[in-house]
Amino acid sequence: MDNPEMQRFIQKEQQKAMMNEMVGKLTSACWDKCITSAPGSKFSSGESTCLTNCAQRFLDLSVLIAKRFEMQ
Repeated sequence: MDNPEMQRFIQKEQQKAMMNEMVGKLTSACWDKCITSAPGSKFSSGESTCLTNCAQRFLDLSVLIAKRFEMQ
């Protein structure tokens, strides 16, 4: 492909797909790690804290990955 605009478009779409895949994996991982019983109408305090911490780590990782992509 010699079209630089098309190459940039494809690269951005690949990055979006990678991010979507990562979100799915981390959402599943946080759920599996933090939700230890059948979900009810509310999360327990431990589950809530775990989900908050897991989500924060996810956001931190997302920022790190975005910065890496910007460097390329």
